Amino acid sequence: MTSPSNAAVVLVTGGASGIGEATVRLFLEKGATVFAADINEGALAPAVDRTSSFAPRACPIVVDVSSSASCSAMVATVVERAGRLDVLVNSAGVWAEGPSEVVADEEWDRLMNVNLRGVFYSCRAAIAALKETQGCIVNVSSRAGEGAVPEALLYCVSKAGVNMLTRSLALELAPSLVRVNAVCPSDVDTPFLHAQARDYGGDDPEGYLTALRHRLPQGDRGRFVQAEEVAELVFYLASPPAAPITGECIRVDFGISAR
Repeated sequence: MTSPSNAAVVLVTGGASGIGEATVRLFLEKGATVFAADINEGALAPAVDRTSSFAPRACPIVVDVSSSASCSAMVATVVERAGRLDVLVNSAGVWAEGPSEVVADEEWDRLMNVNLRGVFYSCRAAIAALKETQGCIVNVSSRAGEGAVPEALLYCVSKAGVNMLTRSLALELAPSLVRVNAVCPSDVDTPFLHAQARDYGGDDPEGYLTALRHRLPQGDRGRFVQAEEVAELVFYLASPPAAPITGECIRVDFGISAR
């Protein structure tokens, strides 16, 4: 695989904000050509503008990862414009929480379509191109895919699916020297998390965030993971020194899963 710091071609879904945007920026800083893909066209343009110093290596693509056709078109666009694909990072995701007995069918479909189907559709579309370059896939999963979170059944199930997809696909693609790994962070200080607090924190979103921090083993000294910290691990997993690592779901959670 071409090194991420040596003109690699990288595709990042969910690239308009949060972990996705931090990952886009890091790969650009390391010299890669990066396609930032997102459904939110209004957020995508400003995100790319924030990387204008790396033009023309920063390339926006509008995609709906819940659509197989849209994911196929996304990968086709990358290969057509760049001639190859070395790294796929699946970072698009959505959240929902609440008692399971009141979960609407539409909410189940929304989370599975984006968090799980979207990862599969993007991976499936990219496999042929990644076999050509002996490239790799890094899925942004969650520590909720490794351990249950009360009243977050939909999210936990969707991310557990991503983790099993990661392991299964890693074994399937190993003979082609295509690696597949996942990063599994706990709560990350991103617009995603603050929207979660706004939507589910009632009249006290700050209290919602404080309660999340207090779940960490560090107690009052706990803090949220930073998007840039997750991006650094994504970059490492896509780099040549990580060549022996495949089929792994690596926790980034301050030890909360060790309890």
